[in-house]
Amino acid sequence: MTKTAVVLFNLGGPDSLEAVQPFLENLFNDPDIFKLPFQKSLARFISKKRAPKVQKEYALIGGKSPLSMWTEKQRSLLELSLRNLGFECSVFAAMRYWHPLTQDVTKAVEQGNYEHIILLPLYPHYSVSTTGSSYNEWNRYFKKPDTRQTLIKSYQTHPAYIDAVNARIDETLSRFDEPIREQVQLVFSAHGTPVSYVKKGDPYSLQIAETIKAIMEKRGSSHTPIKSRQAHHLCFQSKVGPMKWLTPATEEKIKELSQAGKKHLLIIPISFVSDHVETLFELGIEYRHIAEKCGIENYIVMHGMNDSPLFISALSQLVIENK
Repeated sequence: MTKTAVVLFNLGGPDSLEAVQPFLENLFNDPDIFKLPFQKSLARFISKKRAPKVQKEYALIGGKSPLSMWTEKQRSLLELSLRNLGFECSVFAAMRYWHPLTQDVTKAVEQGNYEHIILLPLYPHYSVSTTGSSYNEWNRYFKKPDTRQTLIKSYQTHPAYIDAVNARIDETLSRFDEPIREQVQLVFSAHGTPVSYVKKGDPYSLQIAETIKAIMEKRGSSHTPIKSRQAHHLCFQSKVGPMKWLTPATEEKIKELSQAGKKHLLIIPISFVSDHVETLFELGIEYRHIAEKCGIENYIVMHGMNDSPLFISALSQLVIENK
């Protein structure tokens, strides 16, 4: 049997309030996202300036990001799942901006002398700013280029992934009182990107649309209806800087739906597989205040995939298909 390692790519997140500034510095130092003059010096300056505000956000969600915790759970559950399927392999997690950093994980994988490495991003949708950046970082540090490597670039319409998301949607719908469930609006909130990415051919926004189409087909718009179908909407969050970003913004979509008389919203963080600051603070706290101010009566944010058995099964299938 081929000796195989599976490496999960993710962004990482600060594990304490003190880690916020160096985490941000690593982020702004990423040449795949920010192309800045004197980048190292400017990254330090920007991160120190932004850290106090961001620390307050993390303080409201427990003082740290849960993303690393969820990624470690996903790593261990995936390894167990694969072994239960008879596929012996080692699973690692490599974080782009915080520990365990990619540069450290490459050393551990090199020492294992694996014959095949499967690189599996915990980003279902490909973007140069996520999978692209993580893959470039991997290639900067991995010193055995002759080793067979397989990059799973995206899995935005993989049936097992779609089933996992739909199960979470159903689970969250059950939190609404039954008489209003048919009135609930499914609001898919994806992390935004600058429009310039789209113009350069970044497939992320198209893949988000493909995911939503596949989800809604499973929910009843296909020829063999499976589940009831609520009205659905796509919007984008987390805009940073003055550049033009993908629209509509989540904040504006919430206001628009309220003005249209839609008062029951299920917020679905579609481009995230683990809860972190953008789901727990931005969607769960900041945008909740906006929803309450504009008269939304029921505002419920769906949990990320986290340790969902169906999501772990989807990851297992992706690995098996690429072994």
